[in-house]
Amino acid sequence: MSVRVCAPRFMAIGSGALEGISEVLRRMGPIRNPLIVTDKFMSESGMAAKVQKLLTTAGLQSAVFDSVLPDPTDVVVLAGIEMLETGGHDAVIGLGGGSPIDAGKAIAVMATGSRDIQDYRPPLQSDDAGLPMLAIPTTAGTGSEVTHHTVIIHDASREKISCRGEGFVPGAAIVDFNLTLSKPKRLIADNGLDTLTHAIEAYVSRKATLYSDRMALDCMRLVAANLELAYADPENLEAREALMLAATFGGLAFSNASIALVHAMSRPLGSLFHVPHGMSNAMLLPTVTKFSKASALERYADCARVIGIADDTASDEKAADALVDGLYRYNQKLDVPSLSGFGIDQAAYRSAAEKMAEDAVKSGAPNNNPRIGNTQEIIDLYLEAWS
Repeated sequence: MSVRVCAPRFMAIGSGALEGISEVLRRMGPIRNPLIVTDKFMSESGMAAKVQKLLTTAGLQSAVFDSVLPDPTDVVVLAGIEMLETGGHDAVIGLGGGSPIDAGKAIAVMATGSRDIQDYRPPLQSDDAGLPMLAIPTTAGTGSEVTHHTVIIHDASREKISCRGEGFVPGAAIVDFNLTLSKPKRLIADNGLDTLTHAIEAYVSRKATLYSDRMALDCMRLVAANLELAYADPENLEAREALMLAATFGGLAFSNASIALVHAMSRPLGSLFHVPHGMSNAMLLPTVTKFSKASALERYADCARVIGIADDTASDEKAADALVDGLYRYNQKLDVPSLSGFGIDQAAYRSAAEKMAEDAVKSGAPNNNPRIGNTQEIIDLYLEAWS
């Protein structure tokens, strides 16, 4: 059986890769005036200015659109398109974490296509190329720099829409772990657990392939060997570089095998209760793994062994059980709060459980899960995950 693999045309990976941004853009085509899509932190920290200086030195014009907030909305995307058109920009550079890169991908595609985010709702796909787009991640977690997904909130309904298609794959990516070094310990943990979730979901997905398996397994190994080291000592450069590479591997894995129930349930937590994406994945991963493991026992056992939670002498059943326990312990070691500990009002949470479950089902991602949960089962999982 053949599979279609989506990835950027090329990537510059490693320490100092950002310094070669002009060469990357040159290889992408005749680009003269890119729009840098980012957030206020990237502007205030000087990172956006650093990118602009590199572009100016290379004889390129640019401007900065820094209105992206966590969980970007279609309103923000449309504002970015307006600035892009007003300034005569011919390409997009997504600079930052998953939100700026996702917003940049949406701006690049929607600028040449429909401006209505509802026209990108799954199962619809957008495979037509938009404007040239370069992704520069500054966090080691989302993998958005290599995926054919972008998640945008429909502002009117507060529903997260996972837009998909080859058009959303960046033309190129610069993966330079030095850009992550200013991130606090909380982000190191959340992004690392987001990466781990990508790898596990890709490996147990009903759409898994030999290609995605390779990326997922290597991603798990890198996270298991380096996440706690980086969390304990953020100055451990070897661990930080390994986590950056793991994030890219995780993105390649889930982009080509699809996410599943954890991500489907995680997105409503972000849109309704503003739980950071990586943290919400970590909160849900043990509960969903427990629910799903009997339907893919061998695969979950593989995950446990690769991560180092179980050894080769354990049966698949014991290894899968150990994985669930190990994921809970990861959350404890990395100070991930429970949903109740995050500060969400319990009454509001219980009241929203049905809508969150319905939104999760509408995303289509639960259909990739080893065990496909119905709406009531997903409501029950939200309630189980509370504490």
